[in-house]
Amino acid sequence: MKTIKDTNLKDKTILIRTDYNVPLRDGKITSDLRIRASLPTLDYLRSRGAAKIVIISHLGRPDGYDKNLSLAPVASALNKLIGRVSFEKSLAPADIKKSTATLKNGDILLLENLRFDPGEEQNDNNFIKSIIDAVNPDLYVQDGFAVLHRAHASTDAVKDFLPVFAGLLVEKEVSNLGKVMADPDKPLVLVLGGAKVADKQPLIDKFLPLADHILIGGKIAANGYAPASDKIIVASDFDEDASGEKKDIGPVSTSEFAGKIIDAKTIIWNGTLGHTEDPAYATASTIVAELMGEAEDKTTIVCGGDTTGFVENLIEEHPTLHYTLVSTGGGASLEFLLGNKMPGLDAISS
Repeated sequence: MKTIKDTNLKDKTILIRTDYNVPLRDGKITSDLRIRASLPTLDYLRSRGAAKIVIISHLGRPDGYDKNLSLAPVASALNKLIGRVSFEKSLAPADIKKSTATLKNGDILLLENLRFDPGEEQNDNNFIKSIIDAVNPDLYVQDGFAVLHRAHASTDAVKDFLPVFAGLLVEKEVSNLGKVMADPDKPLVLVLGGAKVADKQPLIDKFLPLADHILIGGKIAANGYAPASDKIIVASDFDEDASGEKKDIGPVSTSEFAGKIIDAKTIIWNGTLGHTEDPAYATASTIVAELMGEAEDKTTIVCGGDTTGFVENLIEEHPTLHYTLVSTGGGASLEFLLGNKMPGLDAISS
């Protein structure tokens, strides 16, 4: 895979795709994980002498322009983190060209939400070409791992106009996820939670030949998931609310899960084990997260939106916790682990 380490960046104008699909509440960013995840690549581009850096990204699933899904708050947050960041509120080529022209060496320009234009999700060549013509970049950097499974203009069509290189975040995600599929340190344990069997069964089927143990909690276990192999350990006791609804796996199962995690060398976790929105039912997930985050001799990978969000909140409370990878990918990380087609990755390799 071609990365930004494989090309000369000095004095180049860079167009870069990031993933700034951040959670918002009342117009304010509630987690800047995805913004901070982009910083190593942006720092690298600057350190290697990139002349101008223009970022494109998306936020949410707007149907046309939606002021509540503007990337303006992201531009402000990014500027506080890295400095010299401006924002272009229009996707009109003339406006983009004008704003790009004002950039000085090492300056960064963030464009408005790509999905305000239907051409992004329609994988429209003309849409991405209009941005490219306005920016006049020398190369394209793909650092939006979370959208690589989408055939959109900024992931797929762009390859027809510019050489595409992976950013450091994409390289990190692909490298770590690829290793656990190709050559994991053993024992390998897969921890699964969540609510829908249909979402998890493909992962179970994929990892059954690879994993030493598959640990299942969450609503899947509470609803009585029937294991098809002795490798699969399903939680058998639960913490219940006043109405008798199973809200978290119980102490016996948590202890059993903990033992397997302690013995493991590679742990992949997707799906919280209880109703973690209520701290009373976050016990099992917290124990698993802390066991993974305190282990210095293990490969620890956290993926899936709810799970990564839970772990990120825990890291804020306990900064010493460390993981090999807290994936920004959500659905993309699962598609990668399942070996499904990733148009954005194919564009980098082509």
